[in-house]
Amino acid sequence: MARARAVKALYAVLVTLLLTAPAPAPPASADATRAAPADRAAPADRRPSPRPAPSRPGGARPDMGSAPAPASVPTPAVTPVPRRPGVRGLEIAVPAYVRADDPVLDGLAATAPAPSVVVLNPGNGDAPFDASWQARADALRAGTTATGERTKVLGYVHTDHGSRDPAAVKASVDNYLKSSGNGDGRLHVDGIFFDVVSRDCGPGNATRDHYAALRRYVQDTMHAADPDAAELVVDNPGTAIADCYLEPGHRTADVFVTFEDTYAAYTSGGRYGGNVFDPLGGYRSGAELDPGGTAFWHLVHDVPDAAAMRTTLRTAFGRGAGYAYATSAAMPNPWNAAPEWAYGLQTGYAATLG
Repeated sequence: MARARAVKALYAVLVTLLLTAPAPAPPASADATRAAPADRAAPADRRPSPRPAPSRPGGARPDMGSAPAPASVPTPAVTPVPRRPGVRGLEIAVPAYVRADDPVLDGLAATAPAPSVVVLNPGNGDAPFDASWQARADALRAGTTATGERTKVLGYVHTDHGSRDPAAVKASVDNYLKSSGNGDGRLHVDGIFFDVVSRDCGPGNATRDHYAALRRYVQDTMHAADPDAAELVVDNPGTAIADCYLEPGHRTADVFVTFEDTYAAYTSGGRYGGNVFDPLGGYRSGAELDPGGTAFWHLVHDVPDAAAMRTTLRTAFGRGAGYAYATSAAMPNPWNAAPEWAYGLQTGYAATLG
């Protein structure tokens, strides 16, 4: 009997322990599991903050005594992949008509993928391209584009539709290519951007030949400083150019800005769809003069939003441009401010075209 009472007492103790133990927590629901990654997702086309992003959108949540959240996994870097030979694409080329200390140049230098071309404009092309400007140019040239190449920096030179004294134009070119403000003797630019260019051939092609001579001057001057320099010369008439400017043996530039106007004008069609013209045949794409798809550059301002920016780039690609730039900034100078969207949205989207 004593043994039976002992077994009964032990059984009572075990029952008591089972009844007082805490119940296990229920498993997390599927909806809660799905909520976490959705909460961390960043909306598309959001302009990145210049400061380090918080671990969660909207900043850290107050400490409610819960266990710390796991460390975020860093986003893997995307290595630019050069476009395959023979595949036409679209590059972003930016006129940056600002001072050497302007934050616009900081933004361009920090952009990834980097723009393919940036135009610097010290004092309308005639202020000394000194050490501060050279340092800016070097920082920009360190950027890597979506095709794995380095950003090219061009120096701005105005030509007054071909009427400016050629000696004055060459002096402006020398400002970039011969000046050595810090005494290092190196080239800090990759070529020259000639602005306010005539679009007509001129009597007996005299105007065309004037610009062809300026191109040769840039080439000769750069090669004297660096025999291996790969020079880039751009002519900006801002509209379709006479096809004589691309005539073999007389070509005046590597790239031509054949549109510089508003988004409303750009999307209206009509003559804006052509890059070249001749007096008899009118406007056309010029694709037969540019089989590689790199000769034309479209500049579009007053672009209302990021969606319209993408429309602009698709339109530029469809019209045969190899370079483009869209900005929300407006006249009188749409090239002295950054667009409302991040530069990276534009360079990244352009990389998908081609």
